Amino acid sequence: MGDDWARLGDQAERVAHFIGHRAYLRMTGGHCAALAIRPAADGSGATEYFCTIYEHRPQICRDLARGSPECAGELATKAARVTGLK
Repeated sequence: MGDDWARLGDQAERVAHFIGHRAYLRMTGGHCAALAIRPAADGSGATEYFCTIYEHRPQICRDLARGSPECAGELATKAARVTGLK
């Protein structure tokens, strides 16, 4: 949505792209381009996942709690739309 694009500001081009007249979050390595993955700072060998645009995230990310059944449903329904997109 336009409000989402405006909220993303300088990060919009890095994490989103247009297909026709619709904007979609970019996918990188099977996940949202805004997701950063790194080894935990505590040296435990764990992996940390965090959103690099959290304060500016799109409305859909605000509405769907991470890992919720609603989020999983959206992912299952829409994942095929982004398969193969860069």
